[in-house]
Amino acid sequence: MEVILAQPRGFCAGVVRAIDVVETALDVYGPPVYVLHEIVHNHHVVEDLRTRGAIFVENLTEVPSGAVTIFSAHGVATAMVEEASRRKLEIIDATCPLVTKVHLQAQRYSLRGFEVVIIGHPGHPEVEGTRGRVTGPVHVISECEDVDKLDIKDPQRIAYVTQTTLSVDDTRDVIDTLRQRYPAIQGPDLDGICYATQNRQNAVRDLADQVDLLLVVGARNSSNSNRLREVGQQAGLSAYLVQDASEIKQEWFTPGVRVGITAGASAPEVLVQGVLDRLRSYGVQSVREMDAEPETTTFRIPVVLSNKITKAKQNQVG
Repeated sequence: MEVILAQPRGFCAGVVRAIDVVETALDVYGPPVYVLHEIVHNHHVVEDLRTRGAIFVENLTEVPSGAVTIFSAHGVATAMVEEASRRKLEIIDATCPLVTKVHLQAQRYSLRGFEVVIIGHPGHPEVEGTRGRVTGPVHVISECEDVDKLDIKDPQRIAYVTQTTLSVDDTRDVIDTLRQRYPAIQGPDLDGICYATQNRQNAVRDLADQVDLLLVVGARNSSNSNRLREVGQQAGLSAYLVQDASEIKQEWFTPGVRVGITAGASAPEVLVQGVLDRLRSYGVQSVREMDAEPETTTFRIPVVLSNKITKAKQNQVG
């Protein structure tokens, strides 16, 4: 068997920043630090941070008054921010800047009197956070068929935004369907889908004619990881989503099969290496990586945290 590693794969800048926020907060404030929801959608990442003193909660009522509390990379609703303020929690917002961009887009449309359509998966933390940032009418759709179910009061005052981790091709189809029914609709085209999601999907498409089977390393509740598997299937590959090497089945592989490996934006590289170790035990000897430009995007940690670090260093000097 031959293995080709997709490039880019794994952690994006928003995930790196979110994990860095939790690790830095633990260093600066000391444990425990509370995190609302999974900081990113990966069980291995969450468990590692939990062993260091992070406490993950699903509701702010689980957080003691005044405690250091981190909002996950997926973003939260305005009501959650207000509740945290009432309870005097020390908030550090790890929302990915690209998700914040979508929040601001949706808010601007709503303030101008538009009904807002969010293209995304109902119930996903990012979608619920965006929905909760809009004060006016808001709708959530995920497929072209959902467009016919929309009940829009004024077809001349409608706008859309997108979840950042969607399939580019599927989202394009939904946008086209929206524009056919509502010619006056406004929206950011595919700009709402993050660069890392697009890059990883493009890498799978480029890889598709070189391999027969695709392994996507990522969590089952990770939207972008699921989309990578779908992109592989749409390209005609046998594609499997595995959380780690333990979920690989030897019967997937036949002699001479060419295997492609990628990883979702919240999957650490150590899991990819674990998958490679498992495949080597099946006889894989050839492993190479796609030629591609490396991603260079980075995001700064929140100002409240960087200020805390600066003050701590000043106290040490003093």
